[in-house]
Amino acid sequence: MSITLAIDTAAPRLQLALLLDDGRVDVSVDEIATGHAELIFERIATLLARNSVAYSDLERVVTTTGPGSFTGLRIGLSAARGIGLARSIPVVGLSSLVALSLTAEGPVIVLLDARRDEAYFQMFAAPAQPTTPGELLPMVIAQAAVVPGVELVQSNVVDIAALARYGATLDPDHNPPEPNYIRDADAKPQTAARIERRNP
Repeated sequence: MSITLAIDTAAPRLQLALLLDDGRVDVSVDEIATGHAELIFERIATLLARNSVAYSDLERVVTTTGPGSFTGLRIGLSAARGIGLARSIPVVGLSSLVALSLTAEGPVIVLLDARRDEAYFQMFAAPAQPTTPGELLPMVIAQAAVVPGVELVQSNVVDIAALARYGATLDPDHNPPEPNYIRDADAKPQTAARIERRNP
């Protein structure tokens, strides 16, 4: 089993997990809405040190890719990519909706409040086995699509230990660390007030 660092910054928290070569998983969780960038490498260093693991011992990094906080996702993805580049190790990205399905025991639906009367929605035949794509739906349509008797996940809290274990098994070539925003960013580039550039 490869030593794997898992990162989740998609929700208002900073979650880290370290999967060790003996199968044990140690986790670090901070409930924070902002400040991930200032804290993430300090928490990684603490997690590694208390397990007598160095950056050079890491064999893989896995991170959630969203949907979630735009700022949080960028920080987590940047940290994962940076460590992967510095250590020349694989970096795996996993949709947050898929990550949320990992603790289910059978068929599961993930339905997250995306605000604005909308929901992030995805259906799974079993953990990490999607039958529909992750999508943004009007809340009433998402709620109407819930199947009675099928497990429903509505919390955005990823089981970071489960993410580490599952991410350690994935093919990095088919699971790149690319953001999965689903909804476009709120900030749009300004065009109306842009000043025309004159050629010298």
